[in-house]
Amino acid sequence: MSALSNLLIPAVLFFALGLFARAIKSDLRVPPDLAKVLSIYLLMAIGLHGGYALGKADLATAFNSVLWAIILGFALPLIGYGLLLVTRKVDRMNAAAIAAHYGSVSAGTFLTAIAYLDNLGISYESYPVIMLAVMESPAIIVGLLLASWSRQRLGITANGGGAAVLQQGGMGNGQLGSLLHEAFTNGSVILLIGSMIIGAVAGPASMEKLSPFIDDIFMGVLCLFLFEMGMEAARRIREFRKVGAVLLVFGIVMPLIGGVIGLLVGGQVLDMSVGGTLLVGVLGASASYIAVPPAMRLAVPEANPSFYLTLSLGITFPFNVIIGIPLYHALAERIVG
Repeated sequence: MSALSNLLIPAVLFFALGLFARAIKSDLRVPPDLAKVLSIYLLMAIGLHGGYALGKADLATAFNSVLWAIILGFALPLIGYGLLLVTRKVDRMNAAAIAAHYGSVSAGTFLTAIAYLDNLGISYESYPVIMLAVMESPAIIVGLLLASWSRQRLGITANGGGAAVLQQGGMGNGQLGSLLHEAFTNGSVILLIGSMIIGAVAGPASMEKLSPFIDDIFMGVLCLFLFEMGMEAARRIREFRKVGAVLLVFGIVMPLIGGVIGLLVGGQVLDMSVGGTLLVGVLGASASYIAVPPAMRLAVPEANPSFYLTLSLGITFPFNVIIGIPLYHALAERIVG
């Protein structure tokens, strides 16, 4: 009960309010442009914080964090892809698109975990923020490569309009290069990494002037963001009848697998504190709903968007926010022990 009560903080309660407002069919809405602005602000703020801390951090530890972020970003989609194929209920193209979401990260879940730790007064290292910025691209790359490999196995490819046609050969170097370029230049990745670089090179006096922008209003913006995400999650849950029981189980089991792997990496490999270990666990457990969906929609038109959007936003995100974070906290205490 105590772990659950620790989630009774304004940010999480606003997420619940968004769920409730949508469930009772309220006419309350958040303008789409405002939702984008909130996402940009949050990514910028956590990037600046992480970069400033990185500028004062031990470079060897930072390098290890980046290395393991890349390993997680490549490994988790492969695990998810294998699990989906084992069920024999999901085709290869949908499995590739879904797996990319579960190898990537959810900034909303990460920010909720930070709010959870701040509420308990638990300190944490800055390295998980660096890992957050790094883990987005590898998962997108793996998803695109899995989709390309699946097309080769099926003997098809997608034309510009998304229709399936016979494939005469593998993905061309030009097309693969274009997809890799898209993965590495994704807007969320650029914003996070760019903000981190700015935070790392900026002096303490400059960062102090930014404190009202990135500190004082941060929690208020997070409340607005999670309120909007709650309404969006409720809308996706209504669509879940299109997905089925197998994917429902996957949407809960996969974050548990990724979360445990992340906790072991944070606590045993990177030797972080309980707070830092929890954040790495959350990175492993979360599923992207901002950067990966547009990449998959463009590059894998054969996949059904309602599958991966409903899973990441309607199932895994609420599960992590309500149940996962306190569970990962309890496991982190045992692992760091």
